[in-house]
Amino acid sequence: MALNAIALKNAKARERPYKIHDERGLFVIVTPTGSLWWRFKYRFAGKEKQLSLGTYPDVSLQQARERRDEARRQVADHIDPSEHRKARKLALEEAEGNSFEVIAREWLAKNSRVWVPSHSMRILRRFEKDLFPWIGKRPVTEITPAELLKVLQRIESREAHETAHRTLQNCSQIFRYANVTSRATTNPADTLRGSLIPAKEKHHPSITDPDGIGALLRAIDGYLGSFITKSAMQLVALCFVRSSELRRAEWSEFDFDTSEWKIPPERMKMREPHIVPLSLQAIAVLQELQQLTGRFKYVFPGARTNGRPMSENAINAALRNMGYAKGQMTGHGFRSMASTRLNESGLWHRDAIERQLAHQERNAVRGAYNYAEHLVERRKMMQWWADYLDGLRESSNHVSLQP
Repeated sequence: MALNAIALKNAKARERPYKIHDERGLFVIVTPTGSLWWRFKYRFAGKEKQLSLGTYPDVSLQQARERRDEARRQVADHIDPSEHRKARKLALEEAEGNSFEVIAREWLAKNSRVWVPSHSMRILRRFEKDLFPWIGKRPVTEITPAELLKVLQRIESREAHETAHRTLQNCSQIFRYANVTSRATTNPADTLRGSLIPAKEKHHPSITDPDGIGALLRAIDGYLGSFITKSAMQLVALCFVRSSELRRAEWSEFDFDTSEWKIPPERMKMREPHIVPLSLQAIAVLQELQQLTGRFKYVFPGARTNGRPMSENAINAALRNMGYAKGQMTGHGFRSMASTRLNESGLWHRDAIERQLAHQERNAVRGAYNYAEHLVERRKMMQWWADYLDGLRESSNHVSLQP
């Protein structure tokens, strides 16, 4: 006799589990706790088997019958419903393990070992905002170029063209990683090259003409604010390191006997150690400053506490106080200044300049060994650069780039 809703509602718990049968192999088990579990009994390859169909009332009588009928059709097609369910579950777990988000996070975790934390967090925030909500759960093998393009166009729609290009570059790296780990065979990101709106190239405001550089150096020498900030501007002009590398410099990193500043890998953007050869002028700046801050950990301690480095805005604020607008010069602009003049001099190998700027080494194997590369030439270059700046400082006329 077929079950009905009333019979199910009135089913009472007993000391031991018992069954209430419906039709064509469907029945419900009533447990001692009062739970009702749907089961389908069938025979496959000569063996009697059971398939769980859920619990009542989450699965209604009608739904249980529909699931039973689907299982009966599978048996008729020589498919074991239990094995089919296991295979489907395995396939879903495999697809979830090969989802874009899983692989992207795995790729990010591996690369974060050699990236500074702020860079890793910036990429993760970009993924969580622009990628994961749309394609995060999708298996990498199923993501098409058109689907990926639609995601990138959402970024473009808010005029974030540079972000769209960076996101496409990251996606290409992620799919490439999926390929080499045998979880994908194609790279849909590579087919999208040229499909995005070109991003306007951003340049950090910088003074690169000789007369302008000379005037800036004289303004720094005449700066009436903090002596620590003044020294920081003098040193960054001579060494053109990144702002974070300058601000967090520690006295333990400097060796005046070898005339070297060795920046440890954890403070570098690409997590590689970096050597800055110190010119005579740079050493003079440091030795004078050492009388003031040498007893502290940081070369450039903060204004409020010597236990912290100077503010990240200190140099930019000083430049504004000296009359240089935001669009004219920034702390990062000293790097562009040096790069431009050193390259235009024609005196130094481009690789030596790039190495001194600590730009990313694209060849990972080479990058592991090259932190001291071109060091002999870089020593000469850094002293030449300091002498060149002296010449610009002392004269408002153009100073020859020739030694």
